[in-house]
Amino acid sequence: MEPAVCLLELSSIARGIEAGDAMVKRAPLQVIRAGTVHPGRYLVLVGGLTADVEEALQAGREAAGSSLVDVVFLPDVHPDVVASLGGARRVDGGEALGVIETMTVAAAIDAADAGVKGARVTIRDLRLADDLGGKGYVLFGGDVAEVEAAVGCGVARTAASAQEVTHVVISQLHTEMRENLDADPRFGERAKDVEKPAPAPSGLATPFGEPRGRPVPGSGGGEGRRSARADEET
Repeated sequence: MEPAVCLLELSSIARGIEAGDAMVKRAPLQVIRAGTVHPGRYLVLVGGLTADVEEALQAGREAAGSSLVDVVFLPDVHPDVVASLGGARRVDGGEALGVIETMTVAAAIDAADAGVKGARVTIRDLRLADDLGGKGYVLFGGDVAEVEAAVGCGVARTAASAQEVTHVVISQLHTEMRENLDADPRFGERAKDVEKPAPAPSGLATPFGEPRGRPVPGSGGGEGRRSARADEET
């Protein structure tokens, strides 16, 4: 029998604790992880044999009642999804990036499973709830056609939930954007690396650096800069 996982997402912490207790009492589960996430929701993730997880899911639904926000049940969960739930992040050599952003954690997990099963892609990252206001998103990497197929499968899987889902496919991800995605995805952590502007001879701070391939705002464009340099040389 194939391994399975299910996740219940609840709006009430009290009901969430009750649901988790009911689930682990109903069936012999191999894994149960439960806890709070932003914004004040409670998640219960369980894993085990398919029949046991189904039994636990039923018990959790009954205990959750109207507090149940969303649920995902994956009777044959892809191993890459399990690894991503555990915090695994991957780098791929594909040129394209696919993003699916959901309003719930359960929907993001569902989309990740559908996408990686439906196409030859890598789950680059699966981010859930905390620091996201309860949202979730999954990043797929690979060739353009495969990434498009993965995003299509993920969006189709989440359609039944009737919730808002945002998705994009970037056919050629820029190297600098890829570096940002490979690093810590939180802006606060990325901004720590920004160097303080150095004082210019005039006493004013210089800009962080001239944008590559573009003129500095207010400089009058590339022609203006070339003319200024020509005057200095003469």
